Amino acid sequence: MTIQPEIWVYLVLANVSTFAAFGYDKARARAGKWRVRERDLLLLVLLGGGIGAVLGRLAFRHKTRKPGFSATIYLIALAEFGLFGWLVLAPASWA
Repeated sequence: MTIQPEIWVYLVLANVSTFAAFGYDKARARAGKWRVRERDLLLLVLLGGGIGAVLGRLAFRHKTRKPGFSATIYLIALAEFGLFGWLVLAPASWA
């Protein structure tokens, strides 16, 4: 199965946006200002930003003391990666 270019663009934008949101939230945390809600960060992850979230957490060392939040991100990212892999590698007869 071939993934449409629009889907690639969407996934890149979703992951870049999620990565940026994690960086923005970390900057706000350091400044002692209002933060991005965890619910909103998780929504970005659910909308396809799993890789961006994982990379954002690593790059900014952000939300590392929240095991439940971390587990949720990793589970969603793993599911997204599996789905993406299945779509890319699935034989045409499956689709």
